[in-house]
Amino acid sequence: MYLFDMWGRETLVKNTRNDVGKMPDVEAPPKGLLDLRRAQQLRPLTTIEDGANIRDLPNGVYGFSMCSVVSLRAKRGDTFSLEIHKHDDGIVYYVGYASDEQIGKYFALQKNFHILTSPHPMDKASSLFEIPVDFVSKCEERPLRDGFLFDLFVTSIPELQT
Repeated sequence: MYLFDMWGRETLVKNTRNDVGKMPDVEAPPKGLLDLRRAQQLRPLTTIEDGANIRDLPNGVYGFSMCSVVSLRAKRGDTFSLEIHKHDDGIVYYVGYASDEQIGKYFALQKNFHILTSPHPMDKASSLFEIPVDFVSKCEERPLRDGFLFDLFVTSIPELQT
């Protein structure tokens, strides 16, 4: 439920037409993402934890996964996966970049919407956000050139249910 776009668009990685869909340097995450990890007091997975089932991992970690989020990888590697955060309270989040318009639907507690999410900032998806995996009814991986976009479908947000 956090929107980390505090530093403005000028500090985000700018993609040229040839860069869209390609993986950025995985060892150099954008500052906003580093700040989010720090704010949530998350640590990276260890080598021993790499590939472990998300249920078996301790709270307070981050790793990488495709839509299923069954297990986490310590490094994004050559895959085009989303960053996944497991907060201290045990709640698991998809973390990625989307447009302000799509993120606005989430913050407006709208029902039946989707958020087209990228693992790294892009021209039309430059705002960092996180959403609990449990809020997402379906996640679809959509091929885009050398990688993927992730379409996160939300039918309702649990706080809205009475």
